Amino acid sequence: MPFTPYHFGPSGFLGLALRRWIDLPVFLLANVVVDIEVLIFRNYPVHRYAHTLLIGAAVGAVWGVAAYPLRNYFKSIMEAFGLPYKTGFFKMLLSGVLGVWLHVLIDAVYHYDVRPLWPFWRRSLHSIIRSYLGYPRHEVIRGYVIGVCVAFFIAAIVLYVLQVRASIRKSRSAHFRQSVRRPR
Repeated sequence: MPFTPYHFGPSGFLGLALRRWIDLPVFLLANVVVDIEVLIFRNYPVHRYAHTLLIGAAVGAVWGVAAYPLRNYFKSIMEAFGLPYKTGFFKMLLSGVLGVWLHVLIDAVYHYDVRPLWPFWRRSLHSIIRSYLGYPRHEVIRGYVIGVCVAFFIAAIVLYVLQVRASIRKSRSAHFRQSVRRPR
């Protein structure tokens, strides 16, 4: 699923739910960065090296390090969306790796050519799931994946609204406490 919004549902939900430990912009954009491989390799298989957990971790780490100088830009974007933003080098590095891994796992279920445990295990997660479910057609599994991703996208929107409301309430409360204080 190159550059599709489907990846943003699960990554948006997990990034928002785990914002304390995950850098949301790096985590979200890691799902796009890994698909540069699909643009480079135009012949079969298009999901080769970056769509493995091993090399994907390196791609995610490089993205996390490359994104570190952009942290102030990400902060202004997050504040424009009404979310407070605190980050650090390790948090961005970890977010890049985890974001790529999430993308790889979603693609491993959706595409039959993704081998997430390569070079240690050559069997695809797609074929394992198909055998477990009684070999349904590829379109059935893809429909399930799309449905789950859309459900996570809706849940991410709900979680975003709740977090923005909580942030507004917290800032109003802090402003109120500051205005109530009397000089001694």
